[in-house]
Amino acid sequence: MTQIINSLSEISDRYVAMFVDLWGCVHDGVKAFSAANEALCQYRSTGGKVILVTNSPKPGNDIERQMTTLGVSIDAWDSIASSGDSARDAMFQGIVGENVYFIGEPRDLPFFEPPKLLNRPKSIQRVALKDAEGIVCIGPFDSKADPEEMRPTFQMAKEKGLKLLCANPDIVVDRGDSREWCAGALAQLYANMGGESLYFGKPHPPIYDLARRCLVGIGGNISSDHILAIGDGIQTDISGAFNQGIDSLFISGGLAKKETKTTYKPDPTALNDFLLSQKQAPRFTIGYLQ
Repeated sequence: MTQIINSLSEISDRYVAMFVDLWGCVHDGVKAFSAANEALCQYRSTGGKVILVTNSPKPGNDIERQMTTLGVSIDAWDSIASSGDSARDAMFQGIVGENVYFIGEPRDLPFFEPPKLLNRPKSIQRVALKDAEGIVCIGPFDSKADPEEMRPTFQMAKEKGLKLLCANPDIVVDRGDSREWCAGALAQLYANMGGESLYFGKPHPPIYDLARRCLVGIGGNISSDHILAIGDGIQTDISGAFNQGIDSLFISGGLAKKETKTTYKPDPTALNDFLLSQKQAPRFTIGYLQ
């Protein structure tokens, strides 16, 4: 059974590094959580290393600028591993072909700028579905629209045998008090229809490989038993950590706030029922990162 804790400091001295989710843990898409920032700053002040591991489809540089706008402290983290960076590298290596059908919003177009550190990237062109060799899904055309609206498009894509690159495996995200669909909801629909979806964020291995490279880049070749993963996504953050052999701290006051009856702390019975229903067992649980 998971251990409910009151503060990160209760367990932080057990770990040399942390893989920390962003949305729902450090900020809510509108503003930073001050207690979470303070907890991570305190951890880093003792020598701990923090890699922000996020399913955002944005490149790391864009995420850094966004965090500054939201008020996330520069002292709360060391490096960023994003699903966007991992997926973009794969796209420019031609994993879904060079002529791709793009699903996303105009703000997502920087995804198609070639990575500076990738040798000989493929020339990627955005084309109509009828001319596409693959699909690149960064997010829905409309984050409020029912993903089922994409079914006719996906039926055509499946008949063409197209693979779908998913830049963000999250199904939903809460922006303040509003819930929005993410690319993962579309990729899940396509896979359920019999299409092939390719994932690069949590809980899948590529983003953890990137996070470990980030650790090495800041001088930390750290074994899994000295890393703690923190997040509010039970099937992304917590499942991914388990698959990597990493301890996890579940933030129950995020996406599962209602199911776990979290106010300041989760209700133990509701939390246990939720974890059983999800078939996940985080080592620790906390209401909110602090």
